Amino acid sequence: MTLISRIFGYLRDVVIAIFFGASGATDAFFVAFRIPNFLRRLFAEGAFSQAFVPIFSEIKEQQGKTDLKDLVDHVTGSLGLVLVALTALGILAAPLLITIFAPGFIGENSRFDLTVYMLRLTFPYLLFISLTAMAGGILNAMGKFAVPAVTPVLLNFSLIGATLWLAPHMDPPITALAVGVFIAGVVQLGFQLPFLYRLGLLPRPRFRTAHKGVRRVMRLMIPALFGTSVVQINLLFDTLIASFLTTGSISWLYFSDRFVELPLALFGIAIATVILPRLSRQHARNHAEEFSHTLDWAMRLALLVTVPAMMGLILLAGPILVSLIQYREFSYADSQMASMSLMAYACGLPAFILIKVLAPGFYSRQDTKTPVRIGIIAMLANMALNVIFVVPWVYFELPGPHTGLALATAASAFINAGLLFRHLLRINIYTLQPGWSKFIRQIFLATVLLTLILVLLTPALSAWNQWGMMQRGSSLAGLICLAAFGYLLTLFIQGIRPRQFLIR
Repeated sequence: MTLISRIFGYLRDVVIAIFFGASGATDAFFVAFRIPNFLRRLFAEGAFSQAFVPIFSEIKEQQGKTDLKDLVDHVTGSLGLVLVALTALGILAAPLLITIFAPGFIGENSRFDLTVYMLRLTFPYLLFISLTAMAGGILNAMGKFAVPAVTPVLLNFSLIGATLWLAPHMDPPITALAVGVFIAGVVQLGFQLPFLYRLGLLPRPRFRTAHKGVRRVMRLMIPALFGTSVVQINLLFDTLIASFLTTGSISWLYFSDRFVELPLALFGIAIATVILPRLSRQHARNHAEEFSHTLDWAMRLALLVTVPAMMGLILLAGPILVSLIQYREFSYADSQMASMSLMAYACGLPAFILIKVLAPGFYSRQDTKTPVRIGIIAMLANMALNVIFVVPWVYFELPGPHTGLALATAASAFINAGLLFRHLLRINIYTLQPGWSKFIRQIFLATVLLTLILVLLTPALSAWNQWGMMQRGSSLAGLICLAAFGYLLTLFIQGIRPRQFLIR
């Protein structure tokens, strides 16, 4: 279901790029959508889910259905009340929020006013999607995983539909996307309610400040807020700086980031999902050696996949963007600018995925403070690196200063991953298993061949720009398949077999 959601997310971004390009209007939409999305990830899918699901599961196992329904009702009432107040405040304070998060728009009255208008349309999404996240947490805790996993597809459908059918009737057309976000929030929540009803857990919102379950959830949320806020604050800080750069910078960063998100979700999150319960069981049983072996397996598998993915994204950044999204409004110049940030983001792909793999080594031991502390260090480093990279870029009038933001994100990810890795080694939670030197050498040689294939066989970007859609697509697919075959064949010749990566 996650794969399906990512595929439709890609199609959504393709449609947006083709019909709206990378302009001041799309910059305005991405800012207007990012602010409620920031709060959604912070409160709903982040801190709230981490606090609510364990309490819900505990009551489910130890108490009756009546107590479970009582918790759902009171949490819904408390959360709903906070969200309604926050949404109303966000709508009223929209100009102030844009001034804080996109100060570069000040002085550009048309873009500033457009962003404020769209933020007022998108802000209610926070209310609906937060309640959707709570409903998804309930369904997951009850063993119903498919419904919450497929729900994000509805956002993609809504934005695609708004672009194709609503935009021609809106003035300016970009505001159709903001309306689509609002509709998506309502539809996603409505989609999950019948499944809650079947379980007998459809909430009837009630409010009581002294409710024991609500207070327990609130106590758990506070430390979780610090952990989930780190990445989101980085994203907002990037947006803040990008608002001062060339028009289109926010859009170029958005589209390039989305291509890095695909392997990150399919491999990083997938591996983390597999190992977290396994590590938790091994820690509970005091199986320290098996715990270390699981982390070692995860790191080897992560590097086996992400190193060639990194090189592929770096060397094929331009062809990927030209082939997949450079149509109609998304120009060749946009592809060139977005390819610069895609290459920069791709440099950090191994670190992004290693963070996902190493963090469960702490969470499985119920240690949330260490990853938060390390995350804050990485966040501060990212902010400093943003200034260090971008200011000289702008001062010397080099093309693509937004690339500095992507480079800073990649560099801070390596700081984050490095500190996590060092701490695991220092407290003897993880011990490097034999064979790492040989394994790294095998990956290096295979990646060298992959790199040679792509460097020697990839046509110049100007040639891709002259081709039609079919020639672009077939050439890109052929290069990817040939490079992947060369990489896997080299690994096979060196003695690496799939059975070596089976976890038992």
